Amino acid sequence: MEHEKELVRNVGRIEPRSLSLGLLVGFFLALFTYISMSDRSVTPLLTVESRAASAYGVPTSPMVENKMNSSQLDAGLRNATEENPGSDLLKKNDAIKVQPSSSSIIHDASSGRLDASSTQKLGNGNIGEDRHEQDGEKRVPDKSSSTSGDSTQKEDIINPKQAGERSADAKPQRKPICDFSGPRSDVCKMEGDVRIHGKSSSVVFVTSNQMRNPEPNESWGVKPYTRKSHKPAMQKIREVSVKMSNSTDAPRCTLNHSIPAVIFAIGGFTGNLYHDFADVLLPLFITSRQFNGEAQLFISNIQLEWVHKYRHILKRLGRYEIIDFDNDDQVRCYPHAIVGLESYKDMYIDPLRDPDGYSIVDFIKFLRGAYSLDRDSPIKMGEHPEKKPRLVIIDRHRTRRLTNVGEIVKMAEGLGYEVLRAEATSETEVAEFARIINSCDVMMGVHGAGLTNMIFLPRNAVFIQVVPWGGLEWVANYDYGDPARNMKLQYMEYGMSLEESTLIDLYPRDHPVIKDPPSIHKQGWNAMYKVYMIEQSVKLDLRRFRPVLLKALELIH
Repeated sequence: MEHEKELVRNVGRIEPRSLSLGLLVGFFLALFTYISMSDRSVTPLLTVESRAASAYGVPTSPMVENKMNSSQLDAGLRNATEENPGSDLLKKNDAIKVQPSSSSIIHDASSGRLDASSTQKLGNGNIGEDRHEQDGEKRVPDKSSSTSGDSTQKEDIINPKQAGERSADAKPQRKPICDFSGPRSDVCKMEGDVRIHGKSSSVVFVTSNQMRNPEPNESWGVKPYTRKSHKPAMQKIREVSVKMSNSTDAPRCTLNHSIPAVIFAIGGFTGNLYHDFADVLLPLFITSRQFNGEAQLFISNIQLEWVHKYRHILKRLGRYEIIDFDNDDQVRCYPHAIVGLESYKDMYIDPLRDPDGYSIVDFIKFLRGAYSLDRDSPIKMGEHPEKKPRLVIIDRHRTRRLTNVGEIVKMAEGLGYEVLRAEATSETEVAEFARIINSCDVMMGVHGAGLTNMIFLPRNAVFIQVVPWGGLEWVANYDYGDPARNMKLQYMEYGMSLEESTLIDLYPRDHPVIKDPPSIHKQGWNAMYKVYMIEQSVKLDLRRFRPVLLKALELIH
């Protein structure tokens, strides 16, 4: 009996322990079962997603950055923000290489190896004389090229196994934004898998099923020049096809890039200094400055002389090889591309619409850096009474000439100015002319493209525009008056009298040209332009003009 009681007590002690152990074992068995079931449900999902990504062209290898070989750059090109503004990026005998038709240039930075069938070299730059919109059909000079064994750009070297694929760090794709609402230009922007084949004027944006786009083959046509409402200017601008496509139908990549691409055209009115800046260079700044030089420029209707002329600007906005869009037979793939240039108004940047809030003042600062312009303000006469302020007269030798410029020079010198007469020729380097203008405190000239050089004046310098007779104040103010004020220049406008116009030697006093200028304006731009811009020259009344030069002296005191 005593034995049975002891046995019961022992069993009573053991049963709670066993129960606890059983519960613990049961818990771990349940946890193991849960994990096993979860693993079966998750793994197939990951496998399906992986296969889907492969099927839609999601890349499996990193892109090769399309960097320019440092040995082929001036020291100032290593970094856009550290670039020495005083360095001349290319000397006269140097050239920006342009990708020729279907020749692949591959440069190995480590070995110095270069393989290329040919490259194109730029001709000498020139600054065009005034040419306005009635000459819209006239093009800048035809291409000139020469063979060179050097390349300014390291091309991507593609692994044959990966040709046609995008890299692993490509951003998620989204529908391109094509904006046709602007009065001056149409622009398409794409981020994701963008494939460019210049020779066929084709830009393909590769989509995936994740986008669920109801119209996968939607396309747009864009002429990437900023005078879209002017038919003569746009007539010979090549249209670029922007198309959405799935990875199956898209062309296979032959070169991969990790930088953005910007596609634009020259032609139209380029070759005229004003239109070079208003139609191309300023819009290019607005569009591509956000990339800080880390972009590749594609130029349609490329003119080598033009590219060479503005090489200092182009190099700062895209430090990589400039691509001849029309003749490039590679399929180049980019994570970001822009077709067309943003443009708000002639010689104007809207800081509220600009991606980085830039204004025209920022563009002027950019130019000072590109052309190594040291002066940021004019002479202060009160602080340097021994120095003479420098006046530059923009000479014209064809239309709207100052017929008594010698007398104007003598009068200005008598008032205390040091006077320069400046006219750009076909041999003049833009950098050289920019330094001349930047060294001056006052600039004057008759309305025309040469006045675009005001962009090189120091801030608060005085700019005097002589407005031809015949009711041209509106165009003078639009082209140069408003931009000058926005550039923080001290703008003065001199309206000619009839007696200062040579038109009185060409037409009788009772002719509508003299008696009724508005009637000529009503006949259209070409009629007005022919008479008041082409036929007219200027003989300034010295006594009438003298107070203008005196006022300019007051403004820089």
